[in-house]
Amino acid sequence: MKQRTFSQAEYSRKKRQTRRDRFLAEIERVTPWQALKDEIEPHYPKQNGPGHPPRGLETMLRMYIAQQCFGLSDEGIDDAIYDSMAIRNFVGIDLNVEDAPDATTLLKFRRLLEDKQLTKRVFATINNLLNMQGLILKEGTVVDATIISAPSATKNEDNARDPEMHQTKKGNDWHFGMKAHIGVDAHSGAVHTLETTPANTADISKGHSLLHGEERLVFADAGYQGIEKRTEEITNPNATWHVAMRPGKRKALGKKGGDQITRVFERLKSSVRACVEHPFHYIKNIFGLKKVRYKGLAKNTAQLYTLFALANLLITKKRRDVLNAQGAS
Repeated sequence: MKQRTFSQAEYSRKKRQTRRDRFLAEIERVTPWQALKDEIEPHYPKQNGPGHPPRGLETMLRMYIAQQCFGLSDEGIDDAIYDSMAIRNFVGIDLNVEDAPDATTLLKFRRLLEDKQLTKRVFATINNLLNMQGLILKEGTVVDATIISAPSATKNEDNARDPEMHQTKKGNDWHFGMKAHIGVDAHSGAVHTLETTPANTADISKGHSLLHGEERLVFADAGYQGIEKRTEEITNPNATWHVAMRPGKRKALGKKGGDQITRVFERLKSSVRACVEHPFHYIKNIFGLKKVRYKGLAKNTAQLYTLFALANLLITKKRRDVLNAQGAS
């Protein structure tokens, strides 16, 4: 165990914890660090011959996680380590002994994760752990999609927008960017499947590919109306779809007899579908992904796997705490 410096000791005795302190402490507590390191380590560069040895895997992984949690650029997280004791302690850097990894080192690590599709494997590893703990029941799935905006300006080196992003109209507004399509476990609210497309891709075209194949019930909003008639790429032919009624048709319902039963049924379906908004809340509001950070779908998809994996850990933390308490008693 490393000996604490005077500044670290003084920081640990401060009377008030900031929101950043509490947030990083929560990420520290819920993240299965060893499982993630075991997934990445076979692909991580080793020291071969002369030259500087690579930075420790755990240091780079923690730096990358901190970057994603606060929506920072490679240079931004490098500066934040020097500016913030909370982030420095989370990453595990003692500036009296070593410098923080620079932005180029983090860039190489991030590209390794993207090229080897390791963020997808990290996402799967976390979900497997949640499944082994009995938190993902797989009896029901909720599907939905959200638009993530991309820069629409053409004042760049290519004088063009990102060719892998497209525009679409939602309501009366036009949006340029991509879509994240997710399948969410109806019991836990954890994301089990992710697909990404340009923003102009219809939600219904990805509906079947968001199922894991074991669910009996699938819930979706009105954008998936008619999916029962689409027979291409059916993942689970035994699943029963419960798709919301279109808003105009639902508004026209009366308040008596059979119409009242339909209204109650629609409210029940809405209450089940509500859990699909929680992962979107985490990636957009907690992790700050209001706009895509990289160019192209591949890099942004790799980032989304990381963010949804972290969101799954935070969404299920209360249930895991209860299970751990019951196991300890």
